Amino acid sequence: MTALEQVLPLLNEAIWHGFAVFLRVGAMVSMLPAFGERSVPARVKLAVAVAFTVIVAPAVQLDVDARNIGEVSLLILAEITAGLIVGVGVRLFILALQTAGSIAAQSTSLSQVLGGAAVDPLPAMGYILVVGGMALAVMNGLHVKAAQLILISYQFLPPGRFTEAAAISDWGVAQVSNAFALAFTLAAPFVILSVLYNFALGAINRAMPQLMVAFVGAPVITLGGLALLMVSAPYILSVWLDAIDSFMANPIGNIP
Repeated sequence: MTALEQVLPLLNEAIWHGFAVFLRVGAMVSMLPAFGERSVPARVKLAVAVAFTVIVAPAVQLDVDARNIGEVSLLILAEITAGLIVGVGVRLFILALQTAGSIAAQSTSLSQVLGGAAVDPLPAMGYILVVGGMALAVMNGLHVKAAQLILISYQFLPPGRFTEAAAISDWGVAQVSNAFALAFTLAAPFVILSVLYNFALGAINRAMPQLMVAFVGAPVITLGGLALLMVSAPYILSVWLDAIDSFMANPIGNIP
């Protein structure tokens, strides 16, 4: 009984510590690429969140002493909010790939091909880029980088309290801006191809008005878009992987 009385306080402290870490980890895992997709069953997400908690909890120092329901409620809200903030920052890179795929598909007249193949309606190009990006990220140690990101998040999002709204707002605006800039950068080859195609089509139409250039040009732009996707996809995904790795290594680097 004496040994049990000595173990119980340590066990209660470990459970409380794990619960506090799980709040942030669970919210972040729900937004992570690959791990937090809507196609992943909820039980698998829960198992992933518990695994991350077991890995991260021993390395986290929490100086939070919640003794009443008000402090516990504040801790729960603050930690879930912190996890969602970090998770959304990572999720924006998936949205950047989706946006790049949509821009590329619109530029090459492929926006309606296999548009409903994914859980989120996407053009075929966007679906290919998203699946390829997630597979590449997982193969390059996304789980390890995610665990490191959780540990880093405790430095700029202290546990148990809300961060200043102005700082989070500036950070969020910067991340959204960077996501759209990255999306347009990734889709730039397809936009250039579309501009050149339309210029060539206009010149042919002026030279031979009797030729129905739309019937001739449609297969050309479709074939050109698919060929360009085959050639440029490895470079697009490598640029995207470098961007997401840079963010996960230094998530607050873009705060003004």
